[in-house]
Amino acid sequence: MMAWRPPGYLLTTQQLVRALFDDSTDESKLLTAAAAGKVELFALNKSWNAVLWLIMNTLKEDGKPIYSGVELGDLRSCLPIAWR
Repeated sequence: MMAWRPPGYLLTTQQLVRALFDDSTDESKLLTAAAAGKVELFALNKSWNAVLWLIMNTLKEDGKPIYSGVELGDLRSCLPIAWR
């Protein structure tokens, strides 16, 4: 008997950014479905690097990034995404 697996989707960098930063998108709905175990999401490591660049260069207070490397690492590990 084969184990059941939900459908999987590979997110591009643009789709990953939309999933994380705009909750009205289809990509955000996929992220929510992945958290519930209804789908599997995959993304390339270079896509995460692009998200890091975006966060570190846009979310600043007094010219310094508001998130530490540890906090960003925690965010990555909490996302329901398998990184390739």
